[in-house]
Formats: sequence, structure tokens, C-alpha cells
Amino acid sequence: MTAILILAASIVVVGMLLFIHHRITTPAPSRTEREDGVDTTSPAAGGDSSSDDGECCGMHITCEKDSLLAAVSETIEYFDDEELDRFAGRAASDYSTAEADEFRDVMLTMSPDEIAPWARSLQLRGIELPAPVRDELLLIVAEARKPHKQ
Repeated sequence: MTAILILAASIVVVGMLLFIHHRITTPAPSRTEREDGVDTTSPAAGGDSSSDDGECCGMHITCEKDSLLAAVSETIEYFDDEELDRFAGRAASDYSTAEADEFRDVMLTMSPDEIAPWARSLQLRGIELPAPVRDELLLIVAEARKPHKQ
């Protein structure tokens, strides 16, 4: 029994020493730029305080909403959806079913990689998505971001 306790204590001590060594010798990642070149100093870059280093990992629905709807680009891009500009300034809960279907029809004509930029474009134009369509959009984007298993 004593030998097991000595072995366990040795493993804990070695583990702590390795952890301290790693923390001292490994440089901290830059707060301004990640490895993929994305600037993380502004909240608009998709940063989220839910992770330790302030970056959104894309794996949590709250983080997903923040990064998806963040105005990363100030350029408004239209996706053949100019007719949706009439909804600018309306709350997400103020849409009728037919109006929500208009948003859904536009969204479903897009490829999955166009949906997130479309949502950012709507936000820049002051257009709030109807709540059910927003939930569907988040599901589509989350599914598109999942790694596909082969």
C-alpha cells in the first residue's frame, strides 16, 4: 500500500513540474491574431468570453450566435434579397408566418457557406430575423461547421 501511495505522489509531483515547465516555456498566443490570421481584439471578430482565452471556439450555441451575428465586415452584401429591406427595424417577434416564410425561402435558396454572411448582411442592414428562422439558421450553420466523418 505504501508503494502505491509513493508512486501516486511521484506521478502528481512530476505532472505538476511538467505543467509549470510548459507554462513557463510556451509563449502565450497573441491576443491580436490567431494562427489562422483572424484578429481577435474586437468583439466583432467573434471573440466570446465563454472560453479561457476570449476566443469563440464555435462549439457552443451562445458563442455560435455571437460569432454568427457579429458584424465582422462593415460592407453590406446583398444576396438577391433586396425585398427584405422593408423589414428593417422590426422586432423578431413582430413577423407573421407568411413574412417568416419569405426569410426562410431566401435562406433555403443559398448554399450553406453563404448563410452566415447573409445573416451578417441582414444585421448590418438593420433587419432582425424572425425567431423561428433564426433558430433554423443557427442549426444549418452549426451543421455546416461540423467536421464530416468519413
